[in-house]
Amino acid sequence: MSTSVSESAHQKRSRRSLILLALVCIAPVAASYFFYYVWRPEGVRNYGELIAPTPVAEIADAAVSGPAAPLKGKWILLMVDSGECGEPCRAKLWQLRQLRLTQGKEMERLERLWLVDDARSPEGALLREYEGTQVLRQADIPGLAALLKDRSPRDHLFVIDPIGNLMMRFPKDPDLNRVKKDLIHLLKVSRIG
Repeated sequence: MSTSVSESAHQKRSRRSLILLALVCIAPVAASYFFYYVWRPEGVRNYGELIAPTPVAEIADAAVSGPAAPLKGKWILLMVDSGECGEPCRAKLWQLRQLRLTQGKEMERLERLWLVDDARSPEGALLREYEGTQVLRQADIPGLAALLKDRSPRDHLFVIDPIGNLMMRFPKDPDLNRVKKDLIHLLKVSRIG
């Protein structure tokens, strides 16, 4: 009798070991399905909204006012506003300048562009204050007005990649630290521009 009790206990231990071994083997697969289909961690998120890359290469090809650096092959921070440039426009010009300066040694890869969306001309004093910001009239680029129309262009800052694609926009009154982080990340992972 003691042998059958011993065999029964041995069978129970063997069964437990087999079940435990099966659970150890199945657990990673079950966890992967759970995390993929049920709970997806947010991870690192962009602050700027990625938009479907839209070709706007004509911006880099268009004539730019003043002693301009070439735009072709560079990352472009784009703002759209009136040539009259009220207070929100001046704030965006300041933001563009600061964002470029915060890139340190990478700032040469980044250009600032002000797209004037009306017939007014920017003041000379304003252009001197934000020297290095290139000015382009929207009328010089056919089709761009329609492209930006649904994106409320005056409310946002945009990023154009070195290939000439409009690819990201930042919200109205952006948090410059978060924009800076996005730009640092873009310049770090990109081997172009």
